[in-house]
Amino acid sequence: MSTTAELLKGAAELFPGEVVTSAHVRHLDLPQGAGRFALITLDNGFDHTKPTTFGPASLANLNAAIDQVEKEAADGEIVGVGITGKPFIFAVGADLKGVELLTRHEDALAIGKGGHDVFKRLSGLAVPTFAYYNGAAMGGGVEVGLHCTYRTVSKALPAFSLPEVFLGLVPGWGGCVLLPNLIGADRAVSVIIENSLNQNKQLKGAQVHELGIADAIFEGADFLEQSLIWTASVLRGETEVVRAEVDRGEAWDQAVQRGRAIADGKVHGAAPAAYRALDIIAAAKNGDLRQGFDAEDQALADLIMGGELRSGIYSFNLVQKRGKRPAGAPDKSLARPVTKVGVVGAGLMASQLALLFARRLEVPVVLTDIDQERVDKGVGYVHGEIDKLLLKGRVNQDKANRLKGLVTGVLDKAAAFGDADFVIEAVFEEMGVKQKVFAEVEAVVPEHAILATNTSSLSVTEMASQLKHPERVVGFHFFNPVAILPLLEIVRGEKTDDASLATAFGVAKKLKKTGVLVKDAPAFVVNRILTRFMGEIQNVIDEGTPVETAEKAIEPLGLPMSPLVLLELVGPAIGLHVSETLHGAFPERFKVSENLAAVVKAGKRGFYVYDSGKPELDPEVAALLKQGDVVLTEQQVRDRVLDAVAQEIGLMLEEGVVAEAQDIDLCLITGAGWPFHLGGITPYLDREGVSERVNGKKFLAQGVASVPA
Repeated sequence: MSTTAELLKGAAELFPGEVVTSAHVRHLDLPQGAGRFALITLDNGFDHTKPTTFGPASLANLNAAIDQVEKEAADGEIVGVGITGKPFIFAVGADLKGVELLTRHEDALAIGKGGHDVFKRLSGLAVPTFAYYNGAAMGGGVEVGLHCTYRTVSKALPAFSLPEVFLGLVPGWGGCVLLPNLIGADRAVSVIIENSLNQNKQLKGAQVHELGIADAIFEGADFLEQSLIWTASVLRGETEVVRAEVDRGEAWDQAVQRGRAIADGKVHGAAPAAYRALDIIAAAKNGDLRQGFDAEDQALADLIMGGELRSGIYSFNLVQKRGKRPAGAPDKSLARPVTKVGVVGAGLMASQLALLFARRLEVPVVLTDIDQERVDKGVGYVHGEIDKLLLKGRVNQDKANRLKGLVTGVLDKAAAFGDADFVIEAVFEEMGVKQKVFAEVEAVVPEHAILATNTSSLSVTEMASQLKHPERVVGFHFFNPVAILPLLEIVRGEKTDDASLATAFGVAKKLKKTGVLVKDAPAFVVNRILTRFMGEIQNVIDEGTPVETAEKAIEPLGLPMSPLVLLELVGPAIGLHVSETLHGAFPERFKVSENLAAVVKAGKRGFYVYDSGKPELDPEVAALLKQGDVVLTEQQVRDRVLDAVAQEIGLMLEEGVVAEAQDIDLCLITGAGWPFHLGGITPYLDREGVSERVNGKKFLAQGVASVPA
């Protein structure tokens, strides 16, 4: 028995729950008399909703298939070997469920080595090998193809990526070494570093071909057939595959430098994966594959045993699993159908909501506002956005016309909402205004209609308190930009009934949003944590710490943007309003900054100007700031901010604002774009010792977002 087989057998014993991928070998005669060919198909026996992965037993199956074709190739029985996937899926890489179970460095090393040992056999056969990327290919799925002599890709391929750095790993089965040696370091850095850190951006089939990863591209309908015809012409010498020369000079070093700049901009040195990948890419310049593969093995093992990857997998599971099965949501059979939606308000937020409802629910959506001009402007905005979708080819002319026809506006609420099933208000964030709107809407809607509020911080219970039917009011808090951020905080008021709540969750799912059930508490989840976080930054500035020091202190977290840039995006006036709401509820922890109030009063859009292209403190804002004389170091600022966040999360969990710490993390990842490598925030607070320092205990049990005991 070979050492690879032994390695994989040992690894398989550690992972009894693996969904095993088979590697079926079948033989066929290539067209044009090109000869007998062996085709390996990767298939786990499920449909495309359960993508094919590589766990230890799956790798062992591929290894056995290669044993067979290796002998056939050596005996002259076949002229080539191909590898492809089941319908819609090529393969999506290592099975992360198995990675979570690993507790020893040597077992993690075995996973890296096992993958390399199997995949690299494809490049050592006595005949050429071909990868046919017929469907989604990620991570190890991409890498198995890189070990082949040639590659084709389907035009219909929806998703192709090396997402490892996004999760806290490196492409560890050949990606860091083979890809730059195939397409050049600069393009490889784009795929491995830039796309990964850009919210795991996927490539389509045409881009895979343009980058030079695939040698040929064919239509999806007869992809395999065309790939085999092309294979025959390559083997007969009729088609010569010419690849661009790889620049191994200064361009390679510059590409690695560009990758480091991207990583610094995104994670500020806070997560090691991108830097480990770049070190391997830098060393791969000499083309020594063996040395490169060893470096990948080592990096994989180190990262698997580190906190960032465990947090990354935890985040991934939150978004993919918990996000799709919300904790505490009522039985979905209670949900009522929604065949028409009303939107109160026609400003930017209301218009964005109208567009989203029309696109996802494909039901009539009616906007109202206080005058015809505003109504027309809101409807005009939606129609304009649909035209943009048409120009980009995201919808065809027929669909664009249909969507535009669904979105209308009228002044009269009775005419607008008399037959609506779901009405959402997006008016000014003021309790009296919202109560008045709901009273007007309740008077004209059918009895079964849900009344939803997009409030970011006000009490849903109080908003519903003067209605005849408070049980049908539900909080439905979106995050800006509505089209991009997936989170929907679904708030249950004291009187909200199960049917209304179930309908809200049903609508959230159709909108393709991540619904999280939240108690009716001031500012709910994301705004409460962000306000405490930003408030502490504002406090240290007010007390005397320079703005630059306060901002830099948070860089090691690797957040998507600095606190004051975020304040600019939210709008200082909204930030001030939320801090006032929270100050009213919890005055001892939430202060209202006089400096922030002065910035808002002066009509400033933020603290910075961008005259040089970089953010610099606006001299007019600097002149407004009244600071004390307490100057903290970056470390002191960071400790203070993290302590404040840990305290607030602890209190929120005690109050039952959400079911578990996992929901806090899910909200921060999907509603505020907090990084996967932090696990949202609680795994990071646990790892850094902040949770125990502040609350006397960790938020999560050992083995959840950390290496099991």
